[in-house]
Amino acid sequence: MHPAPSVIIFSVLSGLGFGFMAYLALGFLPLVGTWAFIAWAIGYALAVGGLVASTAHLGNPQRALKAFTQWRSSWLSREGWAAVLALFALAPVALGDWMGFGIPFVWRGLAAAMALVTVVCTAMIYTQIKAVPRWHHWLTPVMFMAFSVAGGALLAMQATLAFVLLLALAVVMMALFFIGDREFARAGASMETATGLGRIGEVAVFEQPHTGDNYLLREMIFVVGRKHAQKLRVIAVLFAAVLPALMAAVGGVALMLAAVLVHLTGAFVARWLFFAQAEHVVGLYYGKR
Repeated sequence: MHPAPSVIIFSVLSGLGFGFMAYLALGFLPLVGTWAFIAWAIGYALAVGGLVASTAHLGNPQRALKAFTQWRSSWLSREGWAAVLALFALAPVALGDWMGFGIPFVWRGLAAAMALVTVVCTAMIYTQIKAVPRWHHWLTPVMFMAFSVAGGALLAMQATLAFVLLLALAVVMMALFFIGDREFARAGASMETATGLGRIGEVAVFEQPHTGDNYLLREMIFVVGRKHAQKLRVIAVLFAAVLPALMAAVGGVALMLAAVLVHLTGAFVARWLFFAQAEHVVGLYYGKR
């Protein structure tokens, strides 16, 4: 699929922001006063900034509020509700840390859970799409959650926890690449199923369905060279997980903050690949497989 910058920014930044705020809510980074204000401001800026960026990919951004009405059937709508509820639930915790008054741990736990539920809802937007076999399996939400909690641990200065979670993230990324490469064939989609002409026999493209460009060709069909993709996968795993893990092992505030930037670089590369390598079955209809 076409890797839209707005969706990449949204999924990377909001995941990191909600993951970081979950750690703050649970007291992993016990800050008060000005430092607490700065930490929570960073978390809110990442989460809200990512959510705002996502509206740039909507055909009619002014109608974004209508998405909230479809929560019974749409994971996008559920994500919107989860994000709003999480941001409101986290607000008293942020205010309490800043102003120095206590918030019951039950509320803190609920707020942290809502933050992580938002990340799961974001992942399910893509996981539930059967027409994209690379996404349609259990490792997709695991990957989104792994990025959120590993990046959040880095930003929360949890060196040991970040080291373990980043190594786990590296394993999840490599497993997702390995399994994802085989999902399209496993789904059984072909030119015959795409055109509905399989009962006649083998189908081949005689002429393209359209003489010009259209929405499906622009958004649903994107081809990445195999060698190019392999190099980007190595870069993604190294920068998103391995190098930050080694930096976390050394420790120190300055190095941990630098590790966050390295992690983000790899996360953007990995998320670009997540979209660019996602083959939509509609490509079969156009003879693009």
